[in-house]
Amino acid sequence: MTQVIREFESHRFRQKILKNKLTPTNHDRDAEGMTYVYPVVSRRAGGVSVGINLNPNNACNWACIYCQVPDLTRGTAPPIDLNKLETELRAMLADIVQGDFMQTCVPEGSRRLNDIALSGNGEPTSAKAFPQVVELVGRVMQDFNLIGQIKLVLITNGSLIDRPRVQEGLKKMAELNGEIWFKLDSATSQGFRRINQTRIPPQKHVERLEAAARLCPTWIQTCMFALYGEAPSREEQNAYLEVLRQLVKKHVPIKGVLLYGLARPSMQPAAPRLSSLSHQWLEQFASAIRTTGLAVKVSP
Repeated sequence: MTQVIREFESHRFRQKILKNKLTPTNHDRDAEGMTYVYPVVSRRAGGVSVGINLNPNNACNWACIYCQVPDLTRGTAPPIDLNKLETELRAMLADIVQGDFMQTCVPEGSRRLNDIALSGNGEPTSAKAFPQVVELVGRVMQDFNLIGQIKLVLITNGSLIDRPRVQEGLKKMAELNGEIWFKLDSATSQGFRRINQTRIPPQKHVERLEAAARLCPTWIQTCMFALYGEAPSREEQNAYLEVLRQLVKKHVPIKGVLLYGLARPSMQPAAPRLSSLSHQWLEQFASAIRTTGLAVKVSP
């Protein structure tokens, strides 16, 4: 990309972001005016995360009832324009690493580049070019001297982990200081259907979690919330904790649990039925998780 084009792209998304400064609750993926790349202040990451949205068509193979994506549809990622993705990623990183993006667009106290995250408006591993995307990101990270300095994070529901092309990408991620955030909101069949609207057997999902953890450092990410004003039942909590105990017993190398609540409103039909749990409830459940031997990070 020429310097003129780079400066134009930087100015274009800078002007849009400045209208509404980034905050942990402002994750508008269209704010920067790009197709694939968007910056956010991540409460779980504790700094700026450069997101890569491989699902600009708002399509996902799950339909979690707390999802903040508007107009969510069932489906997979569209074909990825790798050249456009690379152009956008280089422009974004140039502004963050070499420009004054942090000072002008990010609140004080969050001005740290923490990671590049494969996330977005659907399941990123549904992109057929997933391993090529990881390779591309690694090349750009190398050019900006970011390998070993920041993480490459995959935020995934884990449903496609057993596919060879996905595992190929995960192996590449491991070489790039990569990290997986693997969704596990419930450990019961009823919970999977109610929360994630999928009929995947819980044991099959746990097997995919184990496979992920053996390919690349993996955190479990769990969203807890009240449904119709009721917190997850004791049965749900116990089933979840038992899965964690079994993972520890089998020496599956899970790094820990990212336990979080509802920071932003759901954009799904179930939204009126959802509400946030108290910080106290989340901390109490985190204490129960720690009894399994796993570390926990809580983000209310």
